[in-house]
Amino acid sequence: MAALSSPIRVCRGILKELRVIQGPTYKRSLAYSYVMDQFRKNKVTGERYCRAQQEAHHDSHTYLCLLGSTRSHLALHKLYHGKGDRSREEVAALVGLRLPSQPGGKGWEK
Repeated sequence: MAALSSPIRVCRGILKELRVIQGPTYKRSLAYSYVMDQFRKNKVTGERYCRAQQEAHHDSHTYLCLLGSTRSHLALHKLYHGKGDRSREEVAALVGLRLPSQPGGKGWEK
């Protein structure tokens, strides 16, 4: 398993993602208070090895990855999501082609 970054860096990353999602009022949200409470509760103690602290750090790192990935996914989805049905002329123009026109007046074309 790759080495995890420091807990303070993970906490700052999660708070940064919350700020991006919720805007400048993120400090008044329940998510902010929950994250801060969990980081304060699981801070490093005088023990040499604390399994619960390591698990909490891994969970927080995973949550930070989830928040970042979700934000990236939404940005890509917004950029590349289909815009609905297009006419044949628009689709042909997308790839640099033109549809042929019917010579003469047959009466059925527009």
